[in-house]
Amino acid sequence: MVNYKDPQLDLVFAALSDATRRGVLAQLGDGSCTVTELAQQYEMSLPGFMKHLAVLETAGLIARSKEGRVVRCELHAAPMQEAAVWIAHYQRFWTEQLDALGRYLYHQEEIASCQPPNSPPKSVSDVSTPSAPKKSGAPGPTRKR
Repeated sequence: MVNYKDPQLDLVFAALSDATRRGVLAQLGDGSCTVTELAQQYEMSLPGFMKHLAVLETAGLIARSKEGRVVRCELHAAPMQEAAVWIAHYQRFWTEQLDALGRYLYHQEEIASCQPPNSPPKSVSDVSTPSAPKKSGAPGPTRKR
């Protein structure tokens, strides 16, 4: 069952909502990096970049370790697993909906191919519809003043 009220899942989706943070995670997917190495490709101040790292760390997506004066970051992808489960639930829903639409369209195509081409659908009634009147009636009485 999909959990709709999970604060940790909210943090993961919030962290993934930003392109800079997704880029950092992609870079860390190749292995751990220093903060300086990560920040080099982004045109922002180091304190601004550190805020992005704090969001990722709060969501549990990265871990920071300090070796002397060098801070290294490492990817922890486990929290994304629950997000993937949540998304997979809706993927199944939309797959079922699109399959139903495909079946409906296929059925409509089959019905259309059974009718002779260029012939309007036949009426089930033998009664003809009266045609509309051609002209309006005579003018009505006028009021004298």
